[in-house]
Amino acid sequence: MKRIALIVCIVMSLPFGPVHAQTTDEMVDAIVKEATENSQLEYLAHQLTDVIGPRLVGTPQMQHAHEWAVEQFEEWGISAENQQFGQWQGWERGITHVDLVSPRVVSLEGMQLAWSPATKKGGVEGKLDIIPDVENKAAFEEWLKTIKGKFILVSMMQPTGRPDYNWEEYATEESFQKMKEERDAMQDAWRERFTKIGYNSREVLSVLEEAGAAGIIQSRWSSGFGVNKIFSAGTEKVPVIDLALEDYGMLYRMVEYGDDPVIKVNAQSKKLGKVPTFNTIATIPGSEKPDEYIILSAHYDSWDGGTGATDNATGSITMMEAARILKEVYPNPKRTIIVGLWGSEEQGLNGSTAFVEDNPEIVDNMQALFNQDNGTGRVVRISGQGFLHAYEFLGRWLEAVPRDITRHIETTFPGTPGGGGSDYASFVSAGAPGFSLSSLSWSYWNYTWHTNRDTYDKIVFDDVRNNAILTAVLTYMASEDPETFPRDKAVLPISRRTGEQMTWPTPRTANRDGGN
Repeated sequence: MKRIALIVCIVMSLPFGPVHAQTTDEMVDAIVKEATENSQLEYLAHQLTDVIGPRLVGTPQMQHAHEWAVEQFEEWGISAENQQFGQWQGWERGITHVDLVSPRVVSLEGMQLAWSPATKKGGVEGKLDIIPDVENKAAFEEWLKTIKGKFILVSMMQPTGRPDYNWEEYATEESFQKMKEERDAMQDAWRERFTKIGYNSREVLSVLEEAGAAGIIQSRWSSGFGVNKIFSAGTEKVPVIDLALEDYGMLYRMVEYGDDPVIKVNAQSKKLGKVPTFNTIATIPGSEKPDEYIILSAHYDSWDGGTGATDNATGSITMMEAARILKEVYPNPKRTIIVGLWGSEEQGLNGSTAFVEDNPEIVDNMQALFNQDNGTGRVVRISGQGFLHAYEFLGRWLEAVPRDITRHIETTFPGTPGGGGSDYASFVSAGAPGFSLSSLSWSYWNYTWHTNRDTYDKIVFDDVRNNAILTAVLTYMASEDPETFPRDKAVLPISRRTGEQMTWPTPRTANRDGGN
């Protein structure tokens, strides 16, 4: 998911109490019983992360995930299909092996970035150099003449691999402050280095490639023990490798001290040409108001440094499990329930945006959309997204949710509309009532969001089960509600950033032909 700030307008506690008929209590009890006694969350997570693996758009694993989801829904008696919305540059990851071969021999921890070009079979050996600290662009151009056949280090060497919380616990106050000041100075100097050469950190990659570099080595530390952010390569001919902080720092120091390190990189991958991109759409038809819709929403794709466990297998299996539970205990909902597992969210909410563009009759008749994206934690925040009557409707629906779930949730009404961040924003920008079920962090931003450590073992299944129950109850209540959610918009507040009154976000356009 893309990170955004939550702007709080009014925070209040919701009333709770036995205000609904006994039949509602019985249904909620049935949902809780099915979710706790017959949960399939662990199995679904295993299949999606361990067996299928990361779901980078354009890869065979993404296609496998879509096909598996359709089969799984149909096994539960829920009709499902994969709906194509565009195409993307196909790519398949192979092995990445990085070895230091001189002045000593050791295998290093690293992986090629998404869509990276491959090395020749058997790999490439080369010396290393660092983006230089030169006076101007002309001096940099002279340096470029020296790099043919070398691997170039393009990231700042971090002064410490210990996250700040570790320093706060053990260091003296003076030592911690000294480290932070030194790190700030290094970061300023590194930015100035790029200013002087005349290229930013992305532009310089193609310049190095054209100058004959054998490959590019980076280390995008995520400010936690053992974690790096893993994104895309941005080159056409030579591989881009992300190395763990510890190994990257070792190589950097070897270059600085004149130890003449040599590494061997064997990075194999395949370009597959343009491949179709899909959303997986599952449907439980409504019995009384089939032309009104509730959507269970989660993005299905991921970056592929890890296996996409908390971003966003957890959101995906929450929606799948909620649908399974509802099909079991509430097979004939009054309104139609749709599960949307969206493709290509990580490249700009493309799957959900395309669905909004292609299905105006569904968007115009949505009762509600519930989206989960930001990690494995239990839901702790729900905003009304700027809809004037959100408190009335969400408040009524939340009353039925078990108290041990709602006691964690802080609500913001009417809230402000999300313009990005995750797929609910595609619907909100179109004026449809989409709501983010925002979860507790569990160190998401540092340790699992887009990192090499976003794997099955980071899932907290008690919290995910909590979220599946919450989603199923909210969906049941929204389906049964005799009233249709009104789309009146609240007067938005003054932006703290601009000092001007906020405006409703405008719909974006889906990228239906990506990865060129």
